[in-house]
Amino acid sequence: MLKKRSVSLAGHATSVALEPEFWAVLDRIADERGLSQAGLLKAIDADRGRTPLASACRLLALAWASAERD
Repeated sequence: MLKKRSVSLAGHATSVALEPEFWAVLDRIADERGLSQAGLLKAIDADRGRTPLASACRLLALAWASAERD
């Protein structure tokens, strides 16, 4: 089941729907970087190019989890 969270990006309200497991990893990344969840989503948004925001969030979470295992 997807869990939706809302954030304001570039002055526009938007929602991101992800599986709870991805939100848990993103919360850990935000904590590690000293960011709020909104701050992390803004950083992801700024770097994602044309990739959908939810996909960019999942890719970051997977890359981070993979790096943690190495």
